[in-house]
Formats: sequence, C-alpha cells, structure tokens
Amino acid sequence: MTPAGGTVHAASLPLPEFERLDATALADELRRGRITALEALEAAIARVEARSALNALAARHFDTARETAKQLSALGRAERQRRASAAPLLGVPFALKDLGVSLNGTVTTNGCGFFRDAVADHDSTLVQRHRAAGLNLFAKTTTPEFGQTATTESRLFGPTRNPWNVEHSAGGSSGGAAAVVAAGVIPVAHATDGGGSIRIPASACGLFGLKTSRGRVPAGPVMIEASLGLSVHHVLSRSVRDSALLLELTQGPEPGSRIGAPVGPVLADLTRPPGPLRIALLEDNLFGVPVHPDCLDAVRRAARLCESLGHHVQPAPRPLLRAEVVGPMYAGMGVATATGMLLAVSAREKVLGRSARADEFEPINWRALQLARGYSAEQALAARAAFDQAGRAFDLFFAEHDILLSPTMAAPPPRLGALSLDQPYDDYVKAAVTASAFTSMFNISGHPAMSVPLHWNAAGLPIGVQFGAAFGAEARLLALAAQLERAAPWHDRRPAP
Repeated sequence: MTPAGGTVHAASLPLPEFERLDATALADELRRGRITALEALEAAIARVEARSALNALAARHFDTARETAKQLSALGRAERQRRASAAPLLGVPFALKDLGVSLNGTVTTNGCGFFRDAVADHDSTLVQRHRAAGLNLFAKTTTPEFGQTATTESRLFGPTRNPWNVEHSAGGSSGGAAAVVAAGVIPVAHATDGGGSIRIPASACGLFGLKTSRGRVPAGPVMIEASLGLSVHHVLSRSVRDSALLLELTQGPEPGSRIGAPVGPVLADLTRPPGPLRIALLEDNLFGVPVHPDCLDAVRRAARLCESLGHHVQPAPRPLLRAEVVGPMYAGMGVATATGMLLAVSAREKVLGRSARADEFEPINWRALQLARGYSAEQALAARAAFDQAGRAFDLFFAEHDILLSPTMAAPPPRLGALSLDQPYDDYVKAAVTASAFTSMFNISGHPAMSVPLHWNAAGLPIGVQFGAAFGAEARLLALAAQLERAAPWHDRRPAP
C-alpha cells in the first residue's frame, strides 16, 4: 500500500501492490494525488497486454480514455478534489460488457457477427451514471453471443479463459468482466445477469457478484426491462464495498420505468453485523440436477460459517415452489430470452436493409431465433405471468426466511467447450442447466442474489456460494457479505499471473 504522504507512480508500482487496491482505495489514491488518472489508466492497459492470453476484451477504447485521463491528470488539487466529491470514482479505469449497453460512437457487438459494426448513437442511462460517478471507460469485455450461455466463448472473439486455470471457462455471460477483475487488470467491471451471468462468472473466477432486484439499476432507455425483466445490470468486483458503492452510484429509476425495487443507502450497513438472520439451506435444485461434491462442500462450509457468526440455519422447506409454478416459469424463460434476441435482430435488419443469415449466428441461437418467430402474444404474456407467480411465491418464502443459501453452480467451472453455443443442442442443454440450476430462479422471480467466493476445491478452482433475499433487500445481502468477507477474507486468494 502507499506510504502515508508518499507519492506513487502507477507505472513503477509493483503489480502485486497495485492490484491489491480495490476501486474504493484506488479512487482515494487518485483523489489525494498520489497517482494520476493517466498513470492508473496506463497501468491497467499494461496489465491488459500482459494478460492478453485470457482474451477478455472485445473492444479497446484506449485513445478516448487517455484523453479523459490526461484532462483529469492536469487538474489542480482543489479542482480534482471538488470534482471527486461529486464523482467518487473519478479517474478509475472501468470496462463495460459488450452486451446490453450503449456507449455513444462505439460498437456493441453482443458477441454476434451480425452486430460487428453496430455503432451506438447514444449513451445508455447506466453509462451516463457510470460517467457521472467518474469512471473512465476504457474497454468492453467479451460475452458469448447475446449472453445466451454460461461460458464466454463465441465465433466472433473466441474463448475467454479463466485466470485460475486457462483450460477452464471463466463463466458467462459476463466472463470477460470476471477475467479482467480476477486477473487484477481492473478492480471492478460492468456485468449483466439474465440467468446467472453475474453470479456464475463470480463463482468461476473467485469474485463477489451481486444480481440486483428487477428495476433497481436502469437498463434503458431503449429497453427498460430486457427479456421481460429477466436481465439486470450491476458489476463484478473483488470487494463487497466496491459493489455497494457502485450500487449507490447507479441505482434508481430512469424516465419511463414503472416497476422497480426500493432504493436506498447500502454502504453504511457494511460495518454493522446483520444478524441474527433466518437462513434456509437449499442443497438441491428445481431441475433435479445432481450437485457436485465440491459445490456441496462449499455450501455446507458456508452454512457452518454463518452459524458461527450467530445466524440460524435450517433446511429449506420442500417443495420450494409448487410444480405448477416451476414448469411454466422455465418455459417462459425460453420464450422471453429468444424473443428478446429476435427484437434486437429485427431492429438491426431494418438498419441494414437486409435479413440476418444463419452464418452470422451461433447454431443454437439461430435455432432459438427461428422458434421465436413462431411464438404467439399469448405465450409471451403467459411467460410474464409465470414470472409474476414465481415472484409471489418467493415473496411469501422471504416473509418467513431472511436468506436462501445454496450453491451458485451445480458443478465446478467446466472446461472450455462444454457450454459452447456451437454443439449438439441436447448436449448444450444438459451443460447449461447444470451451470444455472440455482441462479436462474432469481432472474425469473426478480429477487436479488449474490455469489460469494468462500471456497476453492482441491484443483484450485473457485467454488462460489449463493445467497438470495427479499425483493429490494440488497442492503441485507451486502451486510451479510461484508460480515463473511471479514470472517473469511478472500482478497489474498489470487490467481498466478
């Protein structure tokens, strides 16, 4: 860490020392003038290049980020601190996911060849809030095509590799974001979650990942609720406080939003123990997918840790959801994701004045697009009705319990290729269900959930543990995460460069 009163130049700071700084600490160094915004940016770019084998970036916006960093670096101390008081992360390098957000004048490919030159003509509401927070947007991270699988592999960009073992997946669909954060390139990165796409890569890469309540973080202005509300935005981070800070800086309704979670401060609660909490332990899943012993070991260790902290842990009631709710809600998920993809493709077809071709898509997504063209309005409305019924069921559950504890994934991070969108459909479905067996129910219900890095298996791969809570109860989740972070810190568990 920086000696008191000392001056640090990021380019000469040893990487292990620089990489211990989370975004909150890095912003403090920048505010105090111990490093400049340009030095922080160049150090991040240097680490990108040093770890290029991870293949985690879809776009490099280095030149525009350098101009921003130069302007910030030229500010006098008083002006820098004045701006930092309104923009707490002033000058911190940050990456957007290459899916679901628009950065004016740049391409968002959605991991798809059909969108390889789709230039945005506006900033998303969330991007506006990232800028207002002071973040310096220097890159976009990789994603599978339309985020439709729990790995980050695409025809367009190839495979993104897990920093803990490059033969394994970094998770998906926010695998590029997870890889750059886990590898120490940047301390926090934007991510989205439509079926587990924040929590799965957090689990796979040993990070903290919070999926927010439906509507708490803006997704517009084009699509206020993506995929009928399944998909939400937030970040992947190494520290709990970074996730809490980014939530405070980006949460709240945007023009056009009508449904959303309660918003409020969350940082202040991180230092206070949240308990005792009523925690329900779920070891099986709604799909009936077998759970790997490593994942069971992780969740049972987490349960014992929670008990040692004074929380009350008991088995979750059975059935968690009635069978007549489970079937329609998962069928509705397929309808919602496919029609959401079709809507984006149809809009792009109008811009280009031609139809999309099969060779511009992954085979499994092309299949989903053809199915989507045949879905009826009745099926779409039935999907949303099923989501609402699942939300109601979980509301009733959380009236009796504070937390639902489960594995994040049903198996450790798979090897690359196992979850590819370019394989036989039946093989893909089996692997995809194993990855998202525990995560997707919270996308359907709209409730918040987080993956916490509390365990590593004998092979050295991270195994995350999931905690879910009542709608709008992010403060409770974050307070619990901070307590776990203090009791079983994970900051020094880092992959080898």
